[in-house]
Amino acid sequence: MRSMTGYGRGQSLNQGSKFSVELNSVNRKQSDVVVTLPRELSELEPRIRDMINAEVSRGRLNVVVAMHRTPGVGRNLSLNTDLARTYYQAMLNLQNELGASGQITIETVLRAPGVIQMPEEETAIEEVWPHVEAALKEALGDLVKMRENEGKHLAKDLTKRLKLVREAVGKIGELQPNVIKRYRQSLQERIHRAGIDLPLDDERLTKEVIFFAEKSDITEELTRLESHFGQFASHLRKDEPVGRTLEFMTQEIGREFNTLGAKANDIEISQLVVLCKSEMEKVREQIQNIE
Repeated sequence: MRSMTGYGRGQSLNQGSKFSVELNSVNRKQSDVVVTLPRELSELEPRIRDMINAEVSRGRLNVVVAMHRTPGVGRNLSLNTDLARTYYQAMLNLQNELGASGQITIETVLRAPGVIQMPEEETAIEEVWPHVEAALKEALGDLVKMRENEGKHLAKDLTKRLKLVREAVGKIGELQPNVIKRYRQSLQERIHRAGIDLPLDDERLTKEVIFFAEKSDITEELTRLESHFGQFASHLRKDEPVGRTLEFMTQEIGREFNTLGAKANDIEISQLVVLCKSEMEKVREQIQNIE
Protein backbone atom coordinates (compact mmCIF):
# COMPACT_ATOMS: atom_id res chain seq x y z
CA MET A 1 0.00 0.00 0.00
CA ARG A 2 1.28 3.44 -0.92
CA SER A 3 0.63 7.00 0.10
CA MET A 4 -0.05 9.56 -2.62
CA THR A 5 2.52 11.96 -1.18
CA GLY A 6 6.13 11.71 -2.28
CA TYR A 7 9.17 13.29 -3.90
CA GLY A 8 11.87 12.01 -6.20
CA ARG A 9 14.85 13.40 -8.09
CA GLY A 10 17.20 11.97 -10.69
CA GLN A 11 19.84 13.16 -13.09
CA SER A 12 21.94 11.90 -15.98
CA LEU A 13 25.02 13.29 -17.72
CA ASN A 14 25.70 13.24 -21.45
CA GLN A 15 28.93 14.87 -22.65
CA GLY A 16 28.31 18.60 -22.27
CA SER A 17 24.72 18.27 -21.03
CA LYS A 18 23.06 17.33 -17.74
CA PHE A 19 19.46 16.20 -17.56
CA SER A 20 17.53 16.38 -14.29
CA VAL A 21 14.02 15.26 -13.37
CA GLU A 22 12.09 16.24 -10.24
CA LEU A 23 8.81 14.63 -9.22
CA ASN A 24 6.46 15.55 -6.42
CA SER A 25 3.01 14.12 -5.79
CA VAL A 26 0.08 15.11 -3.63
CA ASN A 27 -3.43 13.82 -2.98
CA ARG A 28 -5.92 13.71 -5.85
CA LYS A 29 -8.86 11.36 -6.42
CA GLN A 30 -7.84 10.73 -10.02
CA SER A 31 -4.49 10.59 -11.78
CA ASP A 32 -3.32 14.04 -12.86
CA VAL A 33 0.17 14.35 -14.36
CA VAL A 34 1.53 17.83 -15.10
CA VAL A 35 4.75 17.84 -17.15
CA THR A 36 7.05 20.85 -17.50
CA LEU A 37 9.68 20.47 -20.23
CA PRO A 38 12.19 22.64 -22.10
CA ARG A 39 10.73 23.54 -25.49
CA GLU A 40 13.30 21.46 -27.37
CA LEU A 41 12.29 18.35 -25.40
CA SER A 42 8.50 18.73 -25.80
CA GLU A 43 8.35 15.64 -28.05
CA LEU A 44 9.25 13.50 -25.03
CA GLU A 45 6.11 14.31 -23.04
CA PRO A 46 4.07 11.24 -24.18
CA ARG A 47 6.95 8.89 -23.29
CA ILE A 48 7.36 10.55 -19.90
CA ARG A 49 3.64 10.21 -19.20
CA ASP A 50 3.68 6.53 -20.18
CA MET A 51 6.54 5.78 -17.79
CA ILE A 52 4.83 7.59 -14.93
CA ASN A 53 1.42 6.02 -15.53
CA ALA A 54 3.03 2.59 -15.43
CA GLU A 55 4.18 3.27 -11.85
CA VAL A 56 1.65 5.72 -10.42
CA SER A 57 -2.11 5.24 -10.67
CA ARG A 58 -3.47 8.02 -8.48
CA GLY A 59 -2.60 11.51 -7.27
CA ARG A 60 -1.49 14.81 -8.75
CA LEU A 61 2.07 14.45 -10.00
CA ASN A 62 4.20 17.42 -11.00
CA VAL A 63 7.11 16.61 -13.32
CA VAL A 64 9.89 19.09 -14.03
CA VAL A 65 12.51 18.12 -16.61
CA ALA A 66 15.52 20.39 -17.06
CA MET A 67 18.42 20.31 -19.49
CA HIS A 68 21.62 22.14 -18.58
CA ARG A 69 24.36 22.64 -21.18
CA THR A 70 27.91 23.42 -20.15
CA PRO A 71 28.65 26.99 -21.27
CA GLY A 72 30.81 27.19 -24.37
CA VAL A 73 30.61 23.51 -25.25
CA GLY A 74 29.89 23.29 -28.94
CA ARG A 75 28.40 26.81 -29.03
CA ASN A 76 29.69 30.09 -30.52
CA LEU A 77 28.55 33.55 -29.57
CA SER A 78 27.40 35.96 -32.27
CA LEU A 79 26.65 39.66 -32.31
CA ASN A 80 23.63 41.29 -33.88
CA THR A 81 25.40 44.41 -35.11
CA ASP A 82 22.33 45.88 -36.80
CA LEU A 83 20.41 45.64 -33.53
CA ALA A 84 23.40 47.13 -31.68
CA ARG A 85 23.46 50.15 -34.03
CA THR A 86 19.71 50.64 -33.55
CA TYR A 87 20.09 50.54 -29.74
CA TYR A 88 23.04 52.98 -29.89
CA GLN A 89 21.22 55.45 -32.11
CA ALA A 90 18.09 55.26 -29.97
CA MET A 91 20.17 55.92 -26.85
CA LEU A 92 21.83 58.95 -28.49
CA ASN A 93 18.48 60.35 -29.57
CA LEU A 94 17.09 59.94 -26.06
CA GLN A 95 20.17 61.56 -24.54
CA ASN A 96 19.84 64.58 -26.85
CA GLU A 97 16.12 64.88 -26.24
CA LEU A 98 16.54 64.81 -22.46
CA GLY A 99 19.74 66.83 -22.42
CA ALA A 100 21.23 64.11 -20.22
CA SER A 101 24.94 63.95 -19.52
CA GLY A 102 27.13 60.85 -19.50
CA GLN A 103 28.68 58.48 -22.02
CA ILE A 104 27.05 55.64 -23.91
CA THR A 105 29.72 52.93 -23.81
CA ILE A 106 30.10 49.67 -25.66
CA GLU A 107 29.32 47.86 -22.40
CA THR A 108 25.94 49.59 -22.29
CA VAL A 109 25.11 48.49 -25.83
CA LEU A 110 26.29 44.92 -25.28
CA ARG A 111 24.00 44.56 -22.28
CA ALA A 112 20.96 45.42 -24.38
CA PRO A 113 18.65 42.42 -25.03
CA GLY A 114 19.45 40.45 -28.16
CA VAL A 115 22.77 42.10 -29.02
CA ILE A 116 24.81 39.10 -27.85
CA GLN A 117 23.22 35.95 -29.22
CA MET A 118 23.82 32.30 -28.50
CA PRO A 119 22.62 30.27 -31.46
CA GLU A 120 20.07 27.59 -30.72
CA GLU A 121 21.15 24.04 -31.23
CA GLU A 122 18.92 21.34 -32.54
CA THR A 123 18.40 18.59 -30.02
CA ALA A 124 18.51 15.02 -31.34
CA ILE A 125 15.53 13.56 -29.44
CA GLU A 126 16.48 9.90 -29.90
CA GLU A 127 19.98 10.60 -28.59
CA VAL A 128 18.67 12.59 -25.65
CA TRP A 129 15.83 10.25 -24.62
CA PRO A 130 17.99 7.52 -22.97
CA HIS A 131 19.45 10.13 -20.63
CA VAL A 132 16.09 11.69 -19.78
CA GLU A 133 14.73 8.17 -19.29
CA ALA A 134 17.57 7.31 -16.89
CA ALA A 135 16.97 10.46 -14.83
CA LEU A 136 13.22 9.78 -14.79
CA LYS A 137 13.74 6.17 -13.64
CA GLU A 138 15.90 7.37 -10.77
CA ALA A 139 13.33 9.99 -9.76
CA LEU A 140 10.47 7.48 -10.00
CA GLY A 141 12.39 5.03 -7.83
CA ASP A 142 12.79 7.66 -5.12
CA LEU A 143 9.17 8.72 -5.41
CA VAL A 144 7.77 5.19 -5.18
CA LYS A 145 10.02 4.34 -2.24
CA MET A 146 8.85 7.39 -0.31
CA ARG A 147 5.20 6.63 -1.12
CA GLU A 148 5.65 3.05 0.07
CA ASN A 149 7.24 4.16 3.34
CA GLU A 150 4.41 6.62 3.93
CA GLY A 151 1.96 3.85 3.07
CA LYS A 152 3.39 1.61 5.80
CA HIS A 153 2.83 4.31 8.41
CA LEU A 154 -0.73 4.84 7.17
CA ALA A 155 -1.41 1.09 7.29
CA LYS A 156 -0.27 0.93 10.93
CA ASP A 157 -2.52 3.80 11.90
CA LEU A 158 -5.52 2.38 10.05
CA THR A 159 -4.96 -1.08 11.56
CA LYS A 160 -4.93 0.44 15.04
CA ARG A 161 -8.16 2.34 14.42
CA LEU A 162 -9.81 -0.69 12.82
CA LYS A 163 -8.95 -2.78 15.88
CA LEU A 164 -10.55 -0.20 18.16
CA VAL A 165 -13.73 -0.15 16.07
CA ARG A 166 -13.95 -3.95 15.92
CA GLU A 167 -13.60 -4.16 19.70
CA ALA A 168 -16.43 -1.64 20.09
CA VAL A 169 -18.63 -3.61 17.69
CA GLY A 170 -17.91 -6.75 19.72
CA LYS A 171 -19.17 -4.98 22.84
CA ILE A 172 -22.30 -3.91 20.97
CA GLY A 173 -22.96 -7.55 20.10
CA GLU A 174 -22.60 -8.51 23.77
CA LEU A 175 -24.96 -5.75 24.93
CA GLN A 176 -27.73 -6.41 22.41
CA PRO A 177 -29.41 -9.43 24.17
CA ASN A 178 -29.70 -7.44 27.40
CA VAL A 179 -31.50 -4.64 25.55
CA ILE A 180 -34.52 -6.87 24.95
CA LYS A 181 -34.52 -8.11 28.53
CA ARG A 182 -34.42 -4.54 29.85
CA TYR A 183 -37.21 -3.50 27.50
CA ARG A 184 -39.46 -6.31 28.72
CA GLN A 185 -38.71 -5.40 32.34
CA SER A 186 -39.31 -1.69 31.66
CA LEU A 187 -42.60 -2.47 29.90
CA GLN A 188 -43.79 -4.59 32.81
CA GLU A 189 -42.90 -1.81 35.26
CA ARG A 190 -44.82 0.80 33.24
CA ILE A 191 -47.88 -1.47 33.11
CA HIS A 192 -47.64 -2.02 36.87
CA ARG A 193 -47.32 1.72 37.58
CA ALA A 194 -50.36 2.33 35.40
CA GLY A 195 -52.34 0.03 37.70
CA ILE A 196 -53.09 -2.46 34.93
CA ASP A 197 -53.46 -6.03 36.08
CA LEU A 198 -51.73 -7.96 33.31
CA PRO A 199 -50.22 -11.44 33.73
CA LEU A 200 -46.54 -11.70 32.85
CA ASP A 201 -47.31 -14.34 30.22
CA ASP A 202 -50.04 -12.29 28.59
CA GLU A 203 -50.01 -12.71 24.81
CA ARG A 204 -50.19 -8.95 24.18
CA LEU A 205 -47.11 -8.38 26.31
CA THR A 206 -45.27 -11.14 24.48
CA LYS A 207 -46.20 -9.71 21.06
CA GLU A 208 -45.01 -6.24 22.07
CA VAL A 209 -41.65 -7.63 23.16
CA ILE A 210 -41.32 -9.67 19.96
CA PHE A 211 -42.16 -6.61 17.85
CA PHE A 212 -39.52 -4.58 19.71
CA ALA A 213 -36.96 -7.36 19.28
CA GLU A 214 -37.55 -7.52 15.53
CA LYS A 215 -37.43 -3.75 15.12
CA SER A 216 -34.19 -3.38 17.06
CA ASP A 217 -32.47 -6.52 15.76
CA ILE A 218 -28.97 -5.63 14.56
CA THR A 219 -27.70 -9.13 13.81
CA GLU A 220 -27.45 -8.48 10.06
CA GLU A 221 -25.62 -5.20 10.57
CA LEU A 222 -23.11 -6.80 12.93
CA THR A 223 -22.52 -9.64 10.47
CA ARG A 224 -21.98 -7.29 7.55
CA LEU A 225 -19.67 -5.10 9.61
CA GLU A 226 -17.49 -8.04 10.53
CA SER A 227 -17.30 -9.00 6.86
CA HIS A 228 -16.35 -5.44 5.88
CA PHE A 229 -13.69 -5.31 8.59
CA GLY A 230 -12.14 -8.54 7.33
CA GLN A 231 -12.00 -7.27 3.74
CA PHE A 232 -10.67 -3.89 4.87
CA ALA A 233 -7.82 -5.51 6.81
CA SER A 234 -7.03 -7.77 3.85
CA HIS A 235 -6.71 -4.80 1.47
CA LEU A 236 -4.36 -3.02 3.86
CA ARG A 237 -1.88 -5.85 3.32
CA LYS A 238 -2.01 -5.74 -0.48
CA ASP A 239 0.91 -4.42 -2.53
CA GLU A 240 -1.24 -2.60 -5.08
CA PRO A 241 -3.39 0.55 -5.31
CA VAL A 242 -6.30 0.10 -2.87
CA GLY A 243 -7.36 3.68 -2.10
CA ARG A 244 -10.58 3.66 -4.11
CA THR A 245 -11.61 0.26 -2.75
CA LEU A 246 -10.99 1.38 0.83
CA GLU A 247 -13.01 4.55 0.20
CA PHE A 248 -15.97 2.47 -0.96
CA MET A 249 -15.68 0.08 1.98
CA THR A 250 -15.49 2.97 4.44
CA GLN A 251 -18.74 4.34 2.99
CA GLU A 252 -20.41 0.95 3.41
CA ILE A 253 -19.19 0.64 7.00
CA GLY A 254 -20.54 4.13 7.68
CA ARG A 255 -23.97 3.11 6.36
CA GLU A 256 -24.06 0.11 8.68
CA PHE A 257 -23.23 2.31 11.67
CA ASN A 258 -25.98 4.74 10.67
CA THR A 259 -28.46 1.85 10.70
CA LEU A 260 -27.08 0.64 14.04
CA GLY A 261 -27.52 4.10 15.50
CA ALA A 262 -31.11 4.30 14.27
CA LYS A 263 -31.96 0.90 15.77
CA ALA A 264 -30.10 1.42 19.03
CA ASN A 265 -32.46 1.55 22.02
CA ASP A 266 -29.71 1.55 24.59
CA ILE A 267 -27.52 4.38 25.77
CA GLU A 268 -24.37 2.22 25.97
CA ILE A 269 -24.84 0.99 22.42
CA SER A 270 -25.50 4.55 21.21
CA GLN A 271 -22.28 5.74 22.84
CA LEU A 272 -20.31 2.93 21.23
CA VAL A 273 -21.83 3.72 17.83
CA VAL A 274 -20.78 7.37 18.21
CA LEU A 275 -17.25 6.22 19.10
CA CYS A 276 -17.13 3.97 16.03
CA LYS A 277 -18.40 6.69 13.69
CA SER A 278 -15.82 9.10 15.06
CA GLU A 279 -12.99 6.63 14.41
CA MET A 280 -14.31 5.81 10.94
CA GLU A 281 -14.32 9.51 10.09
CA LYS A 282 -10.61 9.59 10.98
CA VAL A 283 -10.13 6.50 8.84
CA ARG A 284 -11.93 8.21 5.95
CA GLU A 285 -9.59 11.21 6.22
CA GLN A 286 -6.50 9.00 6.22
CA ILE A 287 -7.70 7.05 3.21
CA GLN A 288 -7.69 10.28 1.20
CA ASN A 289 -3.88 9.92 1.29
CA ILE A 290 -3.77 6.38 -0.09
CA GLU A 291 -3.05 5.56 -3.74
